[in-house]
Amino acid sequence: MQLSLPLLLLLLLLLAALSPPATSHYSSSTSSPSSVSSSASEWRPARATYYAATNPRDEVGGACGYGDLVKSGYGMATVGLSETLFERGQICGACFELRCVDDLRWCIPGTSIILTATNFCAPNYGFDPDGGGHCNPPNKHFVLPIEAFGKIAIWKAGNMPVQYRRINCRREGSIRFTIDGGGIFISVLITNVAGSGDISAVKVKGSRTGWLPMGRNWGQNWHINADLKNQALSFEVTASDKSTVTAYNVAPRNWDYGQTFEGKQFETP
Repeated sequence: MQLSLPLLLLLLLLLAALSPPATSHYSSSTSSPSSVSSSASEWRPARATYYAATNPRDEVGGACGYGDLVKSGYGMATVGLSETLFERGQICGACFELRCVDDLRWCIPGTSIILTATNFCAPNYGFDPDGGGHCNPPNKHFVLPIEAFGKIAIWKAGNMPVQYRRINCRREGSIRFTIDGGGIFISVLITNVAGSGDISAVKVKGSRTGWLPMGRNWGQNWHINADLKNQALSFEVTASDKSTVTAYNVAPRNWDYGQTFEGKQFETP
């Protein structure tokens, strides 16, 4: 059967109207940094306990390697994380907002507190997760100094239900690099990191070398075996959200072990 031209055009228009719309697929090559993801910023359930610092040494140390928390700028607004949250130290330096929930007797209404992850709450497998093993997997548990705990709940509360969320860290001043080690072994403690707060990769560059990747020693201590003495040092720091800052000539040529230097800082919205 031969169709007339008007009928053929009408048939083509009907087929086009019934066809599904085309979907456009594209990839973006932009490398602009992202902040803490929206999924990470949702409030999530957890529990929290506290410890009372009975000795000034309780303010020193921790599994993230920050040493004296006051001198490092974190003070007592810090928190230890259970194994499920700690991520083998990757999370060190990240910021969390906590609020007390579900207990009108002990919660302080309308309050929350912002804390930096500086320590690890080790599991105790002598107890069940629901029977004293607060930091055992799969529990999401926070251990706060009593000074911080008292901002959101009455200290008598003990093991409290809370809600938490990741937030961007806001810091005063620049990223700090504390150089330690000896010989060709160099260890760098990185503190006061804004933005996502936690670091996923570090590179160092001497004035006579290219960029050299450093390895995570523990917490936010990064190390390398390289002869970098008598060279100015630059650092490239990559955060967990893939944003990167490059701080050139942070340490002068005559740097020495035990010294702390300041470099560039991540921008926060």
